Amino acid sequence: MRFRHPDGSTVHLAYCTNVHPAETLDGVLAQLRDHCEPVRRRLGRDRLGIGLWLARDAAHALVTDPSALRGLRTELEHRGLEVVTLNGFPYEGFGAEEVKYRVYQPDWADPERLAHTTDLARVLAQLLPDDVTEGSISTLPLAWRTAYDQERATAAHTALTTLAERLDALHELTGRSLRIGLEPEPGCAVETTRDALAPLTAIGHDRIGICVDTCHLATSFEDPHTALDALAQARVPIVKSQLSAALHAEHPHLLEVRAALAAFDEPRFLHQTRTLTAAGLRGTDDLGEALAGDALPDASPWRAHFHVPLHAAPAAPLTSTLPVLRAALTRLVGGPHPLTHHLEVETYTWQALPPELRPRARAQLADGIAAELTLARDLLTDLGLKELP
Repeated sequence: MRFRHPDGSTVHLAYCTNVHPAETLDGVLAQLRDHCEPVRRRLGRDRLGIGLWLARDAAHALVTDPSALRGLRTELEHRGLEVVTLNGFPYEGFGAEEVKYRVYQPDWADPERLAHTTDLARVLAQLLPDDVTEGSISTLPLAWRTAYDQERATAAHTALTTLAERLDALHELTGRSLRIGLEPEPGCAVETTRDALAPLTAIGHDRIGICVDTCHLATSFEDPHTALDALAQARVPIVKSQLSAALHAEHPHLLEVRAALAAFDEPRFLHQTRTLTAAGLRGTDDLGEALAGDALPDASPWRAHFHVPLHAAPAAPLTSTLPVLRAALTRLVGGPHPLTHHLEVETYTWQALPPELRPRARAQLADGIAAELTLARDLLTDLGLKELP
């Protein structure tokens, strides 16, 4: 979906396909048929943007087989789909029964991460629509914090610098300008937007910037205006923003609130949980840890890294951080010029919701994704952007 900003530039809105796990190229093609095209039809649009997730094997198949890459592009066009952004965070196994800490491997100190992201860039350069010259790829925020020492930090810096050089060369070769955005996430070496300033300014290349995920922003209790202003002052490019909402519990000391939160404690994904105290931010690596005894202070609200559907906040006594998304979006695209031109709805946790809230069939999932995109569309038009055909 495309929107005209009042300054005349185009803002792209997509939804991320990591909600439909697939490890192979055949699986990706099935996604387009079974999920993406039905969402487009529900929205009544001739064209729908998707933030494509390509696992290692799928990306490798595309970059080593030009005919396969041409076939994917043809299939996208046939189904009324377009790609200007990729989700390069998960490497493989995102549909596994247990993902948890595995999603952070390999990290930016490992050569496999550089190789994979280079593959993604080469693929995206060929998938961009003919009238689009800029693409974006989000990636993990360097590494999970516990194994990240100075030696690995140096290796990651070198890898990202090498990637920037490769992106420059790709631009010269194809005319397509691609940028990579580190995506701050609780528990990682870069947990907040503030944490991103030092490594990104040290790299100092406009092709390496940040991806602002509004669920992660909210989980870390960052004020959107303060965070985005700091990025602007540091001249850190906002490559893309993922529009998502976290789980919010206003009164976590109450038994009924604990019980409601426990329904979201599930075995597949990591749900980092945070609270803001007078002494600063406190947290646990997972929701279950927070609920066990006194691991986390409960005098102040809790927020958990659980991407809840944008259009359907959890029932009381819980809610979502949709207000943080609204505030961030206002700052991102509501001013005289957009801070980013790539927006991506990323609710990958539909099948991790409490059983009674999960979609029971493809049609229900398509309905839910379409409802999220409709909400995002309305937020954009309320900010003065005009939806394009």
